Amino acid sequence: MSREFPIGLTPPDWLVRNLRPQQAAPLNWAALARAALGMALPLAVGLAVGQPAYGALASMGALSGVIGDTADAYRMRILNIAVPQLFGAVGVTAGSLVYGQGWLTVAVITGIALLSGMISTIGAVSSVSGLLLLLNSVIGAGLPLPGAWWLTPVLMTGGGLLVLLLALLAWPLRSGVPERSAVAATYRTVADLLSVSDSDDAEAYDRARHTVTQSLNQSYDLILARRARYRGRSSELTRMLAQLNAITPVVEAAPAVRLARQAGKPLPPEVPAAVLHIADAIETGYTGPIGLDLPTPVNETGRAVDHALRHVAEVATTPASTLPHSRLRSSGRDPHGIDDRLGLPAALGIRTARAARNVVLSANSWRYGIRLALCIGIAQALVSLVPVPRSYWVALTITFVLKPDFGSVFSRALLRAVGTVAGLVVAATVLTVVPRGWWDVPVMMVLAPLVPALTPRGYGFQTAAVTPVILLLSDVLNHQGTALLLPRLLDSLMGCAIALIAGYLLWPESWRTRVGDRLADAVADTAAYVELAFDPSANPAARARLRRRLYRDLSVIRTEFQRALTEPPPTGRRAAAWWPLVVAVERIVDATTAARVRVRHGAPPPDRAEVDQVALQLRELAEGVRRSETLVAVRTDLTGPPDSVLEPLRQEVAAARAIASPH
Repeated sequence: MSREFPIGLTPPDWLVRNLRPQQAAPLNWAALARAALGMALPLAVGLAVGQPAYGALASMGALSGVIGDTADAYRMRILNIAVPQLFGAVGVTAGSLVYGQGWLTVAVITGIALLSGMISTIGAVSSVSGLLLLLNSVIGAGLPLPGAWWLTPVLMTGGGLLVLLLALLAWPLRSGVPERSAVAATYRTVADLLSVSDSDDAEAYDRARHTVTQSLNQSYDLILARRARYRGRSSELTRMLAQLNAITPVVEAAPAVRLARQAGKPLPPEVPAAVLHIADAIETGYTGPIGLDLPTPVNETGRAVDHALRHVAEVATTPASTLPHSRLRSSGRDPHGIDDRLGLPAALGIRTARAARNVVLSANSWRYGIRLALCIGIAQALVSLVPVPRSYWVALTITFVLKPDFGSVFSRALLRAVGTVAGLVVAATVLTVVPRGWWDVPVMMVLAPLVPALTPRGYGFQTAAVTPVILLLSDVLNHQGTALLLPRLLDSLMGCAIALIAGYLLWPESWRTRVGDRLADAVADTAAYVELAFDPSANPAARARLRRRLYRDLSVIRTEFQRALTEPPPTGRRAAAWWPLVVAVERIVDATTAARVRVRHGAPPPDRAEVDQVALQLRELAEGVRRSETLVAVRTDLTGPPDSVLEPLRQEVAAARAIASPH
């Protein structure tokens, strides 16, 4: 029988949120097998040639490859694994060249930390690259590495490339399969959205809509990233992009379906079933005719869904060789590609130069880089200058905890400490019971798969999995046995303390800067979207791009709020108070889209004065959010014809302006 905590002993909500494991997808058994083989094989080869230390270094490189092995698409695996390995090689080379040189070591590692923090703001691949650049430079500056200066980077890069090779073995047989699976998965999330749109569960609808946004983001990023290499020359990529574009009108119809359901006009169950049927055809590459068993529509929403689904079925099963390329290229922006409604990616060189310029000119990138450099400088000074038995593990801990794009610093410091303790228990068992030598190989085959298995559960679980692996490899290099354990625990706690004090408490970023300004920008963009949605002269592609950008921005804001909820008061309390406004803004965008869909399929368009009135209220709300640290209820005067398509939108705007902070 369960017992509740006594009054006064109940853990706070922010602590419970931190320690609760995240929901994860089913285990990726192929990734687990690659981790086991990729990290155990270098150890075995090193033992076989009588150089176990070389094998340990290669396994360290393989560990970074395992951590980066998160993409389903094969070309994305090349970017996620190979590019960070190059940065890691530069880092370990720079670190080893200044090993044991006092202030020079401190200066070099601090400079690398500044660069790492700045480039981490570019994107996912650059973030991992910056992490490995700093991580390996700390290892090179903190460990006496065997062999010539060039040998360690070669061995570590070789270990990472081994994981990449294992990840690409099936590419000739499964080329394009991960991309088709991603598009099909997006279609299935849309089917789920349509299903819950026809229910009374508002929370389930919000979750499903957020899931669709995330899935669309991932699929577009995957297809566009791959297509950027080909610049539109691949007909198969063109087809997948067309399939993603085709589902957009169905997504836009979902808010209208929900409004129709509330008006007593439910969605026929054949509609979500048809989307699932099309998803199966996309995943298998089927190009034959699809018979849709759809009922005759009886209202604007029904006509919108019916029209969108029939278009989707046509596009989804059209062979790539017969797509109407000439029509899709009519925008003239890219002679080799199509107008993908999100904007075609620029050439790689242009995007690289743009990213570099943004990093140099961005206040956020400088702030993140300086925070990271300050903490790493303190840790490196402690290691290099103060005569106490400390190690590279202090800076290593800060590198993981203070990565600015990885989430709440406070949360990661807490989870790092908890995960390290759990990992040390496993490491103590291994170092005590298992003799060094060939037994390390089967032990590594057991420990290595835990890294990809536990990483999706949260940072604490990842730390618990990585800690025994690194300690085992460190013992192969240093032969310290269980004497490693207590110093590593103290080092981890010191690193967490430095990150919390110098990287968190000394940088009290205002709530307005972290979330308020982003939310205010989203509300202002929503006002622009309302005006564009009912402008008969507006470009449909521009309207679609703005809507997608809005949902993407709101998805980022959701993530920031979820991070803030894991922090202690007052940040966590303030995040909880502002959360209803985030949901309200999402519903305003939904209501706008629903009204637009109804107008496009026969409903009378609203007067321009109605549109201007709503946009004005939203801009006033945006300015209020930008100026406020806490929410204040604002009375709004939104009136108009009760039978207008904008009536639901007016209600949502009034509800958003009436939200007040309880604090």
